[in-house]
Amino acid sequence: MRRSFLCACVFTGCLGLAAASLPAQEVVHALTGTVSAINGVAKTMTVFQDNGSQGVFADAPNPKLRIAFDKRVAAGTTPAQSFDKKGSYAIVFYVGDNDARTAVAVKSLGPGPFTSISGTVQKFDGHDHSITVEDASGAAQTFRIDDQTVAEGAFGAEEGLKFHADKGDQVRVVGSKVNGTAMALFLREM
Repeated sequence: MRRSFLCACVFTGCLGLAAASLPAQEVVHALTGTVSAINGVAKTMTVFQDNGSQGVFADAPNPKLRIAFDKRVAAGTTPAQSFDKKGSYAIVFYVGDNDARTAVAVKSLGPGPFTSISGTVQKFDGHDHSITVEDASGAAQTFRIDDQTVAEGAFGAEEGLKFHADKGDQVRVVGSKVNGTAMALFLREM
């Protein structure tokens, strides 16, 4: 009995030491905005964010930085240090917090036009891949969600098809018409 307890303690201690020696992974988050400046010398990118503020992002992540970035989302992006489309409306993928953010990738959303709505989820259909959001004025819009949709949730940026919302949740949706259908390009839990 003591031997089993001792073995369990040693095993647990070894797991704790192994976990403590592993470097932490940074979670990649996402936001939308217009890339207003790219400074190759300073290695920064300035983004006029949809929330009305201006953010400056370092665009040269530390190569030793371990990041947790959804592989399917990452496949459709451009590394931040290679992005050169000043004036582009885009999704910026970053690590860090408001004081020190580093852009790791950017996804240009194209020429638009774009729609944006912040409000309350009236209906979320995971089977049909659609979301209906009602804004403060009572106007509702329905958007389709596909594998090109990017979602920012509690655990960072992920493929839109993984996103889930319940009726009454607060969200923000950026969308565009594709062949006459309102498509969600970006979803964010609020």
